[in-house]
Amino acid sequence: MIIETENPEETFALGQKIGRAATPGQVYTLTGDLGVGKTVFTQGVASGLGITEPVNSPTFTIVQVYEEGRLPFYHFDVYRIGDIEEMEEIGYDDYFFGEGICLIEWAELIEEILPENRISITIEKDLSRGFDYRRITIEGLEL
Repeated sequence: MIIETENPEETFALGQKIGRAATPGQVYTLTGDLGVGKTVFTQGVASGLGITEPVNSPTFTIVQVYEEGRLPFYHFDVYRIGDIEEMEEIGYDDYFFGEGICLIEWAELIEEILPENRISITIEKDLSRGFDYRRITIEGLEL
């Protein structure tokens, strides 16, 4: 499924829709270049789960846990991960196979440990369509 958004508000709203529909145990992978709107999308997912606290990329902590919503939300940013052992040290499988949902930014960096049954989301820019245009490809989920 391909969804096009024209501004950050639409990208946020798409994330919100996904958050509202999320079910326990889902793992979402999120890929895209720096500055494409991964954090805006993630903030939308958190909002859709009922999370009201600020959500930012956990770049230096690898995972940020939010428990105030209708499901626990485990937000990973693995951009700075050195190797898979770091994921093992934080007990990634407890998150991946837990009762909440996981959203993993830069997921392509840990491809070998990702569960097969996951929802893949790719966000891309196309400057010929405007600065705020985004093409969002979602695989493994029907909206």
